[in-house]
Amino acid sequence: MKTVQMTLDEDLVNAVDQVVQTLGTTRSAFTRDALREALARVRERDLERRHREGYERKPVEPGEFGDWDNEQVWGD
Repeated sequence: MKTVQMTLDEDLVNAVDQVVQTLGTTRSAFTRDALREALARVRERDLERRHREGYERKPVEPGEFGDWDNEQVWGD
């Protein structure tokens, strides 16, 4: 692991300190988890954006997936 120095608002540090005490963890562990979650959200938003842009460049044509319509019927 690498030690990094960050500047944070005092209110944020106090809020984190309260949460980590409740959770029984450390600032570092809490921050690592929060950063991993934030990175995952950024990656997900990027993938969603790329997916949306792909469909904008090449929209689904009418009937393009029509062969699968009968496969979606489960019957009685």
